Amino acid sequence: MSRITILGAGAWGTALAVSLARRGGHDLTLWAHSAVHAEELSDTGENLRYLPGFILPADVRITADPVRAIDGAAVILSVVPSQHLRPLMAELAHAINPKQVLLSASKGIEEKTFLRMSQIICEHAPENPVGVLSGPSFAQEVAAGMPTALVIATTGHDEFQPLALKLQDDFTSPSLRVYRNDDIIGTELGGALKNVIALAAGVVTGLELGSNSAAALITRGIAEITRLSVACGGRRDTLSGLSGVGDLVLTCTGGLSRNRAVGIELGRGRKLAEILQGLNGKVAEGVRSTTAALGLAARYGVEMPITAQMAAILHEDKSPRDAIQSLMSRPGRTE
Repeated sequence: MSRITILGAGAWGTALAVSLARRGGHDLTLWAHSAVHAEELSDTGENLRYLPGFILPADVRITADPVRAIDGAAVILSVVPSQHLRPLMAELAHAINPKQVLLSASKGIEEKTFLRMSQIICEHAPENPVGVLSGPSFAQEVAAGMPTALVIATTGHDEFQPLALKLQDDFTSPSLRVYRNDDIIGTELGGALKNVIALAAGVVTGLELGSNSAAALITRGIAEITRLSVACGGRRDTLSGLSGVGDLVLTCTGGLSRNRAVGIELGRGRKLAEILQGLNGKVAEGVRSTTAALGLAARYGVEMPITAQMAAILHEDKSPRDAIQSLMSRPGRTE
């Protein structure tokens, strides 16, 4: 049995709490960012804001106090939106025990620093073992117990292999198959960058450009993600797996994809501010990760044409159709 704290009571954090509770054998705590939300969760037993229709087992503790939430936990699973991780880690740094495992399941890149979530965690807890949970996973389907495969990445040092095996066992259940690897960089960037490509895939759908365009976009998208990930120190084979191709295909084609949904509305001509307001507090990580991805690409001298056009749509008011035309008129090159 492991004592696990989930930081973040959005859809994904709640789904993981439900999945871990269904598996059994764990002592679980779910932290909500506000006292009002924590009270709603406790009173209703359901996350009506972000994941309605799924009951949180009564033995999952709910709290809005982050220090209390992590007290005594063996594993701290961070599922907070990427742009909110730094202030939360700063608040918790004094309370984290060096033996606690910090596992990130947030798929984003910090906007101003271009840091991955595990890097922010390491800044505030440099002595702790750190890992990443990623892969193709819609919160609703995980909460419903539909078969899902994920991957947990930890460092490749020999002393961390028992940790990788323990985490794999902690999260594996009849409905959740968990793989492991030792490529934190590739696993994390695959999960973050696919959101940018999913926005673009949504634009293609919103413009009604057909299946050929969607297939080309996804294929060139994984090439773009792989180039940057490898430049940052990730491995090419990681991007061929669950946290790369797997997550990209799901997010670019699935009807439950929030980033794809935002892209669809952009393709239909709606403005970004209006679309985001309609999300009612839910986060489309790709919007901010687009800018961060371009900053990271500039740092490493990597070309990312799809990401660049997506940024122009999001932040420069470029029309989606003009952005597609810019991609199609680029000089010819080898694949």
